[in-house]
Amino acid sequence: MFSSDDIKKKLGYAAAEYVDNGMTIGAGTGTTAYWFLQALAAKIKNGLSVEAVPTSAQTARVLREQGVPLKELNEVDTIDLVIDGADEIDPAFNLIKGGGAAHLQEKMVAAASKKMLVLADESKLVNVLGAFPLPVEVIPYGSRQVVRRIKEKYGIEPRLRLKEGKPLVTDHGHHILDCPFGKIEHLHAVHAWLNQVPGVVENGLFLGYATATLIGYKDGTLVYTEK
Repeated sequence: MFSSDDIKKKLGYAAAEYVDNGMTIGAGTGTTAYWFLQALAAKIKNGLSVEAVPTSAQTARVLREQGVPLKELNEVDTIDLVIDGADEIDPAFNLIKGGGAAHLQEKMVAAASKKMLVLADESKLVNVLGAFPLPVEVIPYGSRQVVRRIKEKYGIEPRLRLKEGKPLVTDHGHHILDCPFGKIEHLHAVHAWLNQVPGVVENGLFLGYATATLIGYKDGTLVYTEK
């Protein structure tokens, strides 16, 4: 049996094999994506030529440290492939992301990409999204009103995400509300309603972005599936 860390490393290195010479890559954020970045850097040192658009300041730092050529999202027209993780994946490849507080930028990069490969261990596979609290990125000003409206609409208690006892601040200066839905039966309706609430910047539902998954299992098996 493989540990969680071992599976993440295997996934990251396997994902790098889907990167071809000359590609513009969307580089994901998180512990699994970290190993992909390490594998990508190794391939570049061996002659691979790619450019990477980071999905967070953390990812940008890792890429710079590894000598991977960087591009800002505004500097590219399209991205060939984004490789990233997920907090939950349903059978239709819908995702919840945002456990790493980077889902706004991750979604912008995914939206600019022709393909999205999602890396995850088998524990992230669910029949219905929602057991993982849905991250909702909000402007700090007036965020209490966003909490009130979500509570009134869905009967749940959004929690302000903290870091070291203070509100976590995202790369773009926002806060995050973690919303414990339990189950989200009507994904598109929830996504649309949340994003029309004044003060909401973006939510962690990724609907229709993923085109393939690479799932790691405890026995060490990796399973690639395309839509």
